[in-house]
Amino acid sequence: MPKYQIDQIDQKILSFLVKNARMPFLEIARECGVSGAAIHQRVKKMENLGIITGSRLLVKPQTLGLNVCAFVGVSLSQANHYPQVIEALKNISEVVECHFVTGKHALMLKIYCQNHDHLMEILINTIQNIPSVEQTETFISLDQAIERQVWVKDFPMKGAPLRKK
Repeated sequence: MPKYQIDQIDQKILSFLVKNARMPFLEIARECGVSGAAIHQRVKKMENLGIITGSRLLVKPQTLGLNVCAFVGVSLSQANHYPQVIEALKNISEVVECHFVTGKHALMLKIYCQNHDHLMEILINTIQNIPSVEQTETFISLDQAIERQVWVKDFPMKGAPLRKK
């Protein structure tokens, strides 16, 4: 199957949806100068091709009492046990992201906890008890300075002033 080439209209659609996944297709259509049906078809095509993998509701963790965000580097005693470690980590609700990384550690986790005691409990009694987890190194986030989706070329809405560079 030939690789799908995203055109300018697709980029505009993605740009609007990344900013607001609830933006009505008719509003996007007006901005793109096409019909609502065309937007619907293009979004469906991008979903079917795996370009758009879903939309989600974002919840501020602090509003749920999750006041500590930490990144945990995980070293494994045996790299080939990676799949089993990942399966165990999937059962820990505090783990919200897991990346296989290069460098000192094999895995980098992002976790949310209620407080430092909760963090210590998760580290000592849960993550460090997973077979093949050899060592962890924890980095506590003091502030999240930037939060955004992957960059999509930014298209201003009609009538909106252009952003200065």
